[in-house]
Amino acid sequence: MNSFKKIAGVAGLLLFTLILAATLSDSFLSSFNIENLIRRSSLIGILSIGVAFVIITGGIDLSIGSVVCLVGCLTPFLITKWEWHPALALAAMALLSLTIGLTHGLLITKLRLQPFIVTLCGLLIYRGITRGLVADQTQGFAGGFKGLRWVAKGQIDLPGLDFGLPVPAIVLVVLAAAAIYLLNYTVWGRYMMAIGQNEKAALYSGISTDRVTILAYVICSLIAGVGGVLYVFDFGSAQPVDFGNFFELYAIAGAVLGGCSLRGGEGTIIGVIIGAAVMQVLKNMITLVDFFSSSIEYAVIGVVILMGVMADEAIRRFASRK
Repeated sequence: MNSFKKIAGVAGLLLFTLILAATLSDSFLSSFNIENLIRRSSLIGILSIGVAFVIITGGIDLSIGSVVCLVGCLTPFLITKWEWHPALALAAMALLSLTIGLTHGLLITKLRLQPFIVTLCGLLIYRGITRGLVADQTQGFAGGFKGLRWVAKGQIDLPGLDFGLPVPAIVLVVLAAAAIYLLNYTVWGRYMMAIGQNEKAALYSGISTDRVTILAYVICSLIAGVGGVLYVFDFGSAQPVDFGNFFELYAIAGAVLGGCSLRGGEGTIIGVIIGAAVMQVLKNMITLVDFFSSSIEYAVIGVVILMGVMADEAIRRFASRK
């Protein structure tokens, strides 16, 4: 019931922001903008699903944007410069993403390092490695591989509408369904919730907390890798200096706004997706409305995260008094 209330609350916030944006900008409801908004919301929603698993276990991952950069730059680099077969390049990126998540999990569980420190260092390391490997040069597909890029650029025509459903929205639905099943209908999902609520109690009850925590970070990095591939397919090129910058903030903000408690043990995938959509609508509104300056975009992210944490703390205190 508590989860339903959180979903209803963030859904109401999404509706309010949609009405506000449509009121302030005549171009908000244009078919081009709606299609672009769905595409962008789907991409950031995918990243938010990944970080939600980590947050639910009581951790954090600040390296998402740099993983997106690493995968996003190396994918066209391997395909165009080294002439790897696309399937081989994508398999290599999946393995790389898995390795990154496994490394994070092992450092956090075996060496008992703080997730904040481990992933903050990852944020710096992966972007630095990317810039070194590609010599700080922009990587792209030179207008080719349009069939491959359909996964991010394509759309499905919808009868009676002037815009199509972007393919990333379908990818989001598939990932969301898998995440909901894992989180709500498997023992691994219940273990993640238990660890987030009380790790010591979970350990004493016989749960292998290390394995579950490692799994959460592996899932997060793998989904970040998927996001990196989709983003570079969508944009067509990636510059290692700024590709993926602050993506981790949008993902974390979407997860927190969607009901994931930064203390762990709480969160729903549907809420996370709606929260990510709210973030994208706010960003879109700032871009379209002349009243706002695009320079306040990150200020809005900070305010949203702060409000989410404050609301979570207020709910916790109210529940404890009740």
